[in-house]
Amino acid sequence: MDIHINVKNFGPIEKAEIDLRPLTVFVGESNTGKTYLAALIYALHQHFGSISQYPWAVSLLYYSSYVHRSRDRYTQSPQDEMEQEVSEVLKKLNTPDRPFKYSDLPQPAQDQSEFRLKDQEYFPNELKRCFDLEDVSKLIRFTGNRDNEMKVSLSIHEKDQICWSFETQDSGSGPTITGNINPDMILFDANRKAEFHEISDVQRLFQDLSTDPWRKTNSYYLPAARSGIMQSRDVLATAFIRRATRIGLDSFPEVSTLSGMIADFLEQIVNYNERKGSSSRIRRVAEQLETELLEGKIEVKRAAPEAYPEFLYRPNQSEETLRMSHSAAMVSELAPLVLYLRGIVRQGDLLIIEEPESHLHPGAQTVIAQTLVRLVHAGVHVLITTHSNYLLQQIGNLIREGELQKQGESTSESADYLKAEEVGAWWFHKDKPVQELPFDLVEGIEPEDHLDIAEDLYNRSAGLQNRIEQTKGKDAVESE
Repeated sequence: MDIHINVKNFGPIEKAEIDLRPLTVFVGESNTGKTYLAALIYALHQHFGSISQYPWAVSLLYYSSYVHRSRDRYTQSPQDEMEQEVSEVLKKLNTPDRPFKYSDLPQPAQDQSEFRLKDQEYFPNELKRCFDLEDVSKLIRFTGNRDNEMKVSLSIHEKDQICWSFETQDSGSGPTITGNINPDMILFDANRKAEFHEISDVQRLFQDLSTDPWRKTNSYYLPAARSGIMQSRDVLATAFIRRATRIGLDSFPEVSTLSGMIADFLEQIVNYNERKGSSSRIRRVAEQLETELLEGKIEVKRAAPEAYPEFLYRPNQSEETLRMSHSAAMVSELAPLVLYLRGIVRQGDLLIIEEPESHLHPGAQTVIAQTLVRLVHAGVHVLITTHSNYLLQQIGNLIREGELQKQGESTSESADYLKAEEVGAWWFHKDKPVQELPFDLVEGIEPEDHLDIAEDLYNRSAGLQNRIEQTKGKDAVESE
């Protein structure tokens, strides 16, 4: 499945056209729109429940349940009409060598999905929530461009067919939503072996359509402020509880609000509870983080089963634990990632991480690059924003490892590697369209300005050294 996102005049972004890959990297100067586009992708994912081949496939279960209940409730035309719809579905399902398409679904089920796709309020409300805005029009590019129409479009392709598309436009008078689900989208190919005879079989079909590859997945956002939030979590939780009372609200009549990503992160941390049945491969990545970087364990403690969790750090070979506020910045930076991988993130989910290199030594930044690769191999989709040349260089090396693997060669340096097609890197500029950075065997995925800065620093260093040597020589001559 290919996910294409086109953006025009969105926040500081003039134009961007990207494909989401298993590992998606946003790099570039500050204030060029990396966080804006990451937040937009999060908002899209939250709005659709996931970005899958069939949007809101779970709505079919609601229709199926409605049909089931109606069979017992009605004895006249409503029952006959629905059973006729299901009979038509059965007929198409049982036609040999015929693919089952979206247009073969009962019309009410199609109508429900398309109504949600084109609803004029759902997505604008999610944008306002995520960006903490009262008006979506405030997202129209604010850099003085005379073309003031904002466009955001999303299209999903599977193999050679488009599955569905979605677009919102806003020229300042409010957003307009359009969308389309391809009636010829194939849900089951002609080689299916399942047999369908009864209404219950169609209900089973609807259940299948709400699971892989259409199942609902989740998205999670680790904001750049996560370290500070972890260190002050107890204070924040106490403040929220006090303000939740009527007296508390009266004491703070003008309460500032949070962006949706920050609010979601806080809620997941304050109400943290490890999910049962989480992937052992993803949990293994969390354990590797603790072993290779933290050199200790992140522990979750509760004074009572219903109490808010407290997060502690226990260094290796230590009987004492430290609160986040007493731990190194690296610990509070990586603790949320460990917690999410240990008990929240599942295979197929999207994990967005702002600046995963924050507060980390250059050597630790290269390990974080390996962590991202391990997550991709565990089935997690990862999107990062970064300024780290060390992280980009290591990702480039891991792609080179993948190139060797393709040629049947293995290296002893690392068991972690990436295929070039698994990585999408995009370079954000000021007042320029976002540009894709294809992998280069020599330069990896480093943008030109990183290389220019490195060259400028080297030239300045060499020039200063020459001047120092010349001055020393001149002083030596004068002293003679």
